Amino acid sequence: MHDIRAVRADPAAFDAALARRGLPPASAELLDLDSGRRAAQTTAQEAQARRNALAREIGQGKKAGADTAALEAEATELRARMEGLDAEAKAAEAAQTRILEALPNILDADVPDGADESSNVVLSQHGEVPELPFTPKQHFELGEALGGMDFATAVKLAGSRFTVLRGPLARLERAIGQWMLNLHLDEHGYTETVVPLLVNDATMYGTGQLPKFADDLFRTTDDRWLIPTAEVPLTNTVREEIVPEAALPIRMAALSPCFRSEAGSAGRDTRGMIRQHQFSKVEMVSITAPDASADEHERMTRCAERVLTELGLVWRRILLCAGDTGFGASKTFDLEVWLPGQGAWREISSCSNCRDFQARRMNARMKPKEGKGNLFLHTLNGSGVAVGRALIAVMETHQQANGSITVPPVLRPYMGGMAAIPAP
Repeated sequence: MHDIRAVRADPAAFDAALARRGLPPASAELLDLDSGRRAAQTTAQEAQARRNALAREIGQGKKAGADTAALEAEATELRARMEGLDAEAKAAEAAQTRILEALPNILDADVPDGADESSNVVLSQHGEVPELPFTPKQHFELGEALGGMDFATAVKLAGSRFTVLRGPLARLERAIGQWMLNLHLDEHGYTETVVPLLVNDATMYGTGQLPKFADDLFRTTDDRWLIPTAEVPLTNTVREEIVPEAALPIRMAALSPCFRSEAGSAGRDTRGMIRQHQFSKVEMVSITAPDASADEHERMTRCAERVLTELGLVWRRILLCAGDTGFGASKTFDLEVWLPGQGAWREISSCSNCRDFQARRMNARMKPKEGKGNLFLHTLNGSGVAVGRALIAVMETHQQANGSITVPPVLRPYMGGMAAIPAP
């Protein structure tokens, strides 16, 4: 959510920021509504002052035995007028809010311009793309051959974009999630948090999923929502709170199922586990003071990179351009992993600094150690990482010519010491 005072202060800058997102100007309409709201409120306040004065005059007149009918009629008329002005102000404010809540975050100055992912910038790469002495298979080919990845049964049970995992592959997925979570808790200082998988409207609104992205979500018959990521409940733990600066940063991590309708993705990644309605993910969320979020963004991204390095994967860091940066983010680093079976880079983690955009929606504030007044918190979120995509990357990266899969050393304690999933 945006601060209307910032729009008032520099409408041209606000419109220029929207233009970087490919959006038309909005300041004129916002300021017109804002002006109408403020004028209605001012007139209502003046009317209230006159009513107060009339009340005194009526009281004094009645004590003196004077005829106060005209004064009482004026007071009645003012009351009706005030009700109309109040309705007018509320209507203008509601219209202003509807516009503001649908507008994306302001981008950081160092986010590159560009309309789509073709303008994203590769910042660094870890490892070299391997040249395997055999033709690598995609994860679903490997998984089906091993008898551990069953898409046909998943379709029977739930429909498309679901997977049944069995045996060593099921254990490997569990191992990846547990190891990643422990890494973030034990070495990166995050606090393990178990969150509800069903949340209410206010929680979805607070992180920006509602109202704009309702079609991307699953809704239950009792008007709750299945979480698309643990970012949603984790971030909302500070909603309507005033956090002492001394308690910051707050760093939380959760391993949870995630649910997405994948609206608009028809025909994309229909084979395999790349794009699923249900998947597991380790999510990292940080709540910081405003002047600390940029450093925290870098720290969080390095935590996610550590996961990929320890798993022996080839990865690169991407700075997303204006047209590819998500609705709530001011700046996003994507981590992409090389998948030998696909012969392509695929996104496996996104780490975003939302600055105070979500905090304004949530009314989440910080009480500074010094000075008066409260400040809006800054919120950050990052995948640490998506479990299913990590499974895919491990399978394709560590596959052998005979169809076996080498288990990365960090996962072997979670696999009962298994060093490899044997060939079929």
